[in-house]
Amino acid sequence: MKNNIIGLKLGYIIMSVFLVVLLVLGITIDRMFTSFYYNEMQKETEELTSHFIGMAESQDSSNEQMMSTFAEFSDVSIFNISKDGNVILHSGVHDRSDRSFIQASDVSRIFAGKSVDFEYKDPAGHSYFIIGKPIMEGDTTQSALYVMSSTESMKQSLASIRNLLLIAGIGAFILAIGITGVIAMILSRPLIKMQKATRKIAAGELETRLSIRSTDEIGFLAAAINDLAVDLQRYRDTRQEFLANISHELRTPITYLEGYTKVIKDGLYETEGERDLYLDIIHQEAHRLQHLVDDLFELAKMEEGKVTLTQEWIDLSQLTEQAVRRVELKAKEKGLQLKLQLSGDAYMIRGDQKRMEQIIMNLLENAIRYTDEGEIIVHVEFTADAATLIVEDTGIGIPEEELPYIFERFYRVEKSRSRQYGGSGLGLSIVKKLVELHGGKIRMMSQPGAGTRCEVQLLNLSKSEYM
Repeated sequence: MKNNIIGLKLGYIIMSVFLVVLLVLGITIDRMFTSFYYNEMQKETEELTSHFIGMAESQDSSNEQMMSTFAEFSDVSIFNISKDGNVILHSGVHDRSDRSFIQASDVSRIFAGKSVDFEYKDPAGHSYFIIGKPIMEGDTTQSALYVMSSTESMKQSLASIRNLLLIAGIGAFILAIGITGVIAMILSRPLIKMQKATRKIAAGELETRLSIRSTDEIGFLAAAINDLAVDLQRYRDTRQEFLANISHELRTPITYLEGYTKVIKDGLYETEGERDLYLDIIHQEAHRLQHLVDDLFELAKMEEGKVTLTQEWIDLSQLTEQAVRRVELKAKEKGLQLKLQLSGDAYMIRGDQKRMEQIIMNLLENAIRYTDEGEIIVHVEFTADAATLIVEDTGIGIPEEELPYIFERFYRVEKSRSRQYGGSGLGLSIVKKLVELHGGKIRMMSQPGAGTRCEVQLLNLSKSEYM
């Protein structure tokens, strides 16, 4: 039960609502039957009184005997009262001597031609419904007739109905407890599963999955937890891979630096040319190490939102042409053709020149790194709405299932080949964040063995500027 608190809460809520509904329904039915029996008794007594009045007002000499007989047959008592309060006629089970129900004010109303009706309880505790009406002789009230009808049968009927309602209510409540328990268990079971699953995920068991497949909010929540577990698992795996790659990338230049500095320090070289060669290697590895640290620092700043852009008007075509010239030698060393194409009427775009150059250089270096033969085409296209930079290569390509993740931090495509081509796996993540800082969009399309096409689209803000 300690693990099913939500089930207990749901049970209490459902039972509370059901109990309130049951009480309201019981009270309503009781009131309905009480009103019904009371109205029926009043109607019946009214009809009997009308019959008695008709008998009393007739000129038949035997009307008193008829009234007495009819009263006994109808199980009512009648009192015929004169104006001075004397009993002219009495019939029925009620004691003749008990006349406490006869009030002077009521008698006055009756002799004024009006009717009265009320409930009365005699000294013995019996309850009656009483109607008083005038007996007329012409236009004059001759006497007052009281008809007393016992309410005991009505109360017995109501008591039977109330007992039946109580028994039915208790039965329904017991049944509701069972149904509520089942409902609470059904509703709480998936929540308990999700609680246990999230605790496992929090403890590092990222392979945990929920098998809840309902098409409601609980099913959607379970699917979201599964997606979270998948994302965390991928994040953990890529982070571990990233740390392994970074360790390798750091270890290599550090090993070179340590080894060649020791060679130079101990004088383990034969010629000045050999020493200069070692110094060149030390310089290159130091530069490589600095580049890696800069990438890590840059990414950290971007993720913390600490990177600000120095906005200025940039000639994208000229900037791209300069970047192409800078990587031209590296492309030739691999035997690759590097082509630059411009289309549309060029215009200035708004952005940070240093960061924009970083975007272009990252894309070009990536294309060269992962292309062993063929060509790399750089295309800058200007339209009325946007300027688009396209870098297309004939390299090894990217598997389709990995395309959605290539801009994620720590992610490396095909880990087995990462050692061959190098790189820290941070370049595209940095590029994407920089493009978004410029208000642009980046899209990658690729096929394994056929090459990769990367498009960076930047809005034309100069259009409104020059209009």
